[in-house]
Amino acid sequence: MNFTKINVIAKAFNELTNNELYDLLALRTNVFVVEQNCPYPELDYKDQVAIHVLIYHKNTLIAVSRILPPNISYPEVSIGRVATAKEFRGNKIGYFLMENNMAHVLKLYGKVPVRISAQSYLQKFYEHFLFKFTGKSYLEDGIPHLEMLYIPKD
Repeated sequence: MNFTKINVIAKAFNELTNNELYDLLALRTNVFVVEQNCPYPELDYKDQVAIHVLIYHKNTLIAVSRILPPNISYPEVSIGRVATAKEFRGNKIGYFLMENNMAHVLKLYGKVPVRISAQSYLQKFYEHFLFKFTGKSYLEDGIPHLEMLYIPKD
């Protein structure tokens, strides 16, 4: 994919336009609820304190995630709701998104640990970004998950 035609936006909830908010909720619902056939509370009242990272290709939202401050999901900063639109998978967009996530964490919080809840089949993907399996695995909404932790190097 030509990354020169991609626009990365990182905004707090109250900075999102109505269209950006609609786009991110639509993409997350399409991936996590429809594709994964998993009815769960997508709207969890954490979005309001998150930094949302959105990747647009032309005028289409193709990937999204959110960065949560400490003590919201975990004692550490966390990254979640990482999703790529189905038709854009296989183009390294997920890697590009996570690189942006980690850069934003560094910019916002400095060199801090980051804890995530990852779908088990994505363990190798997150290990690429130096996340390590904590030993805690569980079912979340019927889908196998792993808790993973990134510890920055000095």
